[in-house]
Amino acid sequence: MKLLLDTHIWLWSLSERSRLRHHILREIGHVQNELWLSPLSVWEFLMLCRKRRLAPAEGPQEWLAKAMARAPMRDAPLTFEVAVESEQFQLPHADSVDRFLVATARILDLTLITGDRNLIEAKKCQIMANK
Repeated sequence: MKLLLDTHIWLWSLSERSRLRHHILREIGHVQNELWLSPLSVWEFLMLCRKRRLAPAEGPQEWLAKAMARAPMRDAPLTFEVAVESEQFQLPHADSVDRFLVATARILDLTLITGDRNLIEAKKCQIMANK
């Protein structure tokens, strides 16, 4: 299975595993599953650090380098096709990153792992819910 991790799922998988349901942990840990990450999730992490909502002891860039080495992910590219797809559906909220995550999942045929109720209920792409 090809799994795209929502930003919070990615961060929790690295530092707060207790927030993930058993079935999510199992799928993330399954060696045959491909784990994908959007560069927008990396950007969101860096923005959370800038706003001081996250404060890794070793600093954001070093934490990120260690996180990527510890749990490598496939890079989910931001392409023109993904950008166009991001405007082909409606979501119940105005989060631009969520639009790109859904569009990425749709274009690359990925299952989005998320706990975001808005995305789960919208059903605009394949979803694996952390609930």
